[in-house]
Amino acid sequence: MQSAGLTEPLRNNKSLVSIKRPDVRFRLLGVFPLVFFFAQAVHYWQIQQLGHMLWMCNVGDLLLAIGLFFRQPVLIRIAVIWMIPGFVIWFRFVVLEWGLFFSSVLAHVGGILVSIVAVKKVGMDRKAWQYAFGWYLLIQILSRLFTAADLNVNLSHRIQPGFERVFSAYWQFWLTVAAGTAIVLWLLAYLLARLWPTPMSDVDQG
Repeated sequence: MQSAGLTEPLRNNKSLVSIKRPDVRFRLLGVFPLVFFFAQAVHYWQIQQLGHMLWMCNVGDLLLAIGLFFRQPVLIRIAVIWMIPGFVIWFRFVVLEWGLFFSSVLAHVGGILVSIVAVKKVGMDRKAWQYAFGWYLLIQILSRLFTAADLNVNLSHRIQPGFERVFSAYWQFWLTVAAGTAIVLWLLAYLLARLWPTPMSDVDQG
C-alpha cells in the first residue's frame, strides 16, 4: 500500500514534466528571432544606420521573440502576419537591388521559418489583423520621430520615389498606403486562419 502511495505522486510529477517540456521548448524558440534581431542591429550599427532597425520586418523579429518568451499569442500573431509582407518588400527592394547580406537573410528567411513553427502552435485569429494594423501605426509614428528622414523608414517621412507623379501630397500617399496595408493584413489573417485556426483552448487568450 505504501509503495502505491509513493508511486502516485511520482506519476503526477512525470505528467507535469511532460506537459511543461513542450512549452519550454516553444518558448525557447524566441532565442532565434532575438539573435536575428541583434545580428541586424550589429550590421546597421557598423554602417551607422541604426534607424533601419525600425523597419517592420526587423522590429518584427524582436516582437516575435518577446511573444515566444512570454507565450503571448497576440504578439506572435502580429509578428507572423508582418513577416510575409516584410519578406516580399525585403526581396524586392533589398535583394534585387543590393544583393544578399547574411544578417538580412537571417532576419527575413529565418524569421519566416520560426513564424511558421509558431503559428502552427498558437493558430491565427482572424481579428489579429486589427492588432497588426495598430502595431503598424505605432511603429510608423516611432519611425517618424526617431529615424532620419533620408532613410524614410516605413515610408514615414515622404512619398516613395517613383510615386511623385501619382500623389501631389504626402498625406494622400500615406492614406493610400495605410488603406492598402489594412486590406493586405486582413487578407493575410484570413488566409492564415484558414491554414492554422486558433486552438479552442486559446480562444480566450487571442
